[in-house]
Amino acid sequence: MLKHLGCKEEHFFSRHVYLGKKIPLAGTAHQSGTIRFGTDPKTSVLDVHCRAHDLENLYVVDGSFFVFSTAVNPGLTIMANALRVGEHILGELRVISY
Repeated sequence: MLKHLGCKEEHFFSRHVYLGKKIPLAGTAHQSGTIRFGTDPKTSVLDVHCRAHDLENLYVVDGSFFVFSTAVNPGLTIMANALRVGEHILGELRVISY
């Protein structure tokens, strides 16, 4: 199918390519753990719904809620958590509207 579309083998990276491990000072990847979540306000900033313990209307759903960085790309976990928190917020809004 790719040949039919005009794609050639040189358009793709080899599956065995090594891009190196050096990241420049400005390089960033998978930041996490800066606004931890948990049940104890003494050891975490966010509750289990990623809402700030001290601010009722502040939710944080980026990678900072993780306690620490994992060895894999956290993108899908961040998206799943954002959906989970969004459902929680929607539930809270439904309670308020009644």
